[in-house]
Amino acid sequence: MIDSRHRATALLVAGCFFMENLDGTIVSTAAPRIGTALGVPPTAVGLVITAYLLTLAVLIPLSGWLTARFGARPVFLSAIAIFTLASVACAASTSLGVLVAMRVLQGAGGAMMVPVGRLVVLSKTRKPDIPRIMSYIVWPGLVAPVAAPLLGGIITTYATWQWMFLLNIPLGIGAFFVAWRLITTTAGPRPGRLDTGGVVLTGVALGGLTYAAHLLSEPHAAVPLVVAIIAVSAVAGAIAVRHLLKTAAPLINLGTLQVRTFRASVTGGALFWLTAGAVPFLLPLLFQEIFHWSPVKSGAIVLFVFVGNIGIKPATTYLLNRFGFRTLLLASTVGLTATVIACCFLTADTPVALIALVALLSGVARSVGLTGYSTMAFSDTPPDHLRDANTLLATTQQTAAGLSVAVATVALSLGNTLVGPAAAYTVAFGVLAVIPLLATIGAARLHRTAGDAVRQPRLALSGERRR
Repeated sequence: MIDSRHRATALLVAGCFFMENLDGTIVSTAAPRIGTALGVPPTAVGLVITAYLLTLAVLIPLSGWLTARFGARPVFLSAIAIFTLASVACAASTSLGVLVAMRVLQGAGGAMMVPVGRLVVLSKTRKPDIPRIMSYIVWPGLVAPVAAPLLGGIITTYATWQWMFLLNIPLGIGAFFVAWRLITTTAGPRPGRLDTGGVVLTGVALGGLTYAAHLLSEPHAAVPLVVAIIAVSAVAGAIAVRHLLKTAAPLINLGTLQVRTFRASVTGGALFWLTAGAVPFLLPLLFQEIFHWSPVKSGAIVLFVFVGNIGIKPATTYLLNRFGFRTLLLASTVGLTATVIACCFLTADTPVALIALVALLSGVARSVGLTGYSTMAFSDTPPDHLRDANTLLATTQQTAAGLSVAVATVALSLGNTLVGPAAAYTVAFGVLAVIPLLATIGAARLHRTAGDAVRQPRLALSGERRR
């Protein structure tokens, strides 16, 4: 059973997850205001976003080793403190250089918060309780990218851009004191020496991909430079894989991929994240650039994705227990594909209620799919591989989330080239709809009993009888 302390710890990690994801997306809405205040073009403010995401991508793989070396409690508390203090420094920045530097520091704190917190929660969770625990942790990561456009629009309209960072102060202080009371350090095997080769190679590979994604999201991307960075990242990634497979104590243990359900979660979840992260980015652009809606109206409609996320959340554990991972993931990947295809046919004359319904159903599919993938990842993972699996899953999820905007931008650019600005979004959503279909293929290949170690089908059936 999940006691109150365990549930509170999961909700604490969920709150940290929300702060981390919100900070990765909300700044984009204030780029013109920040640029004017700091005396730089709005496009230069993209570095503020990139610095944060790049730091997350590079340092998340290090979180597992740091936890094993110093313990979960000091690492988690330090991460919250660094993130909060860096938020204060971001708000106080008077130049772009200082703001970018503080965002790097903020990213360093964010890179440790969620992976370490999730490991603390999972290490004390029985297999049958994992679905409920993961449902607590996952939803803030779904909500933040959706809430960011509306929240950012409200802040930039009625307050100053500094409040985007100042909001983290009460949240961070509260999280620190709650973590001080809840998080304990348990003794574990001391890790070997830090795999510096793995740190460098994975850092170059993941950092390069993240930076290339930033360049692709720019209006006038330097294609030769992007291709060169991607090539270097690919080579570094290939060398990193070889290194990690041969090293006795690797930074990331790729041996965890031998567990079939974990491997399916990593690959399918990454594909799912690409589209799930791209849709909340494209919809506000469609509403504002093509439909000519205000930022507040646009954000309010996109918020229905959040309504779908939250609305289905109480039922996800029941659905998982009742139907199993294979059925649930098939339904969610097909559902996400269908809602993205529906976005292809949205016009300024489409009733607002129908647009809101499409957004709501998209949120339902996102919530069920990402909860399913995140939960199945640990269903068959042995306890002694939990730390390595958690690190690898966090790394792939963050990389996919960071690449999602670039994928959306490339799809939109392709649409502009093929059919022009008026119909570009139709092409973009059509391209994005293909990606979750690839995840559907992976879900279809799962055995019908995949992940049953964390299911409680009898509870689902008894609940059904009570109805």
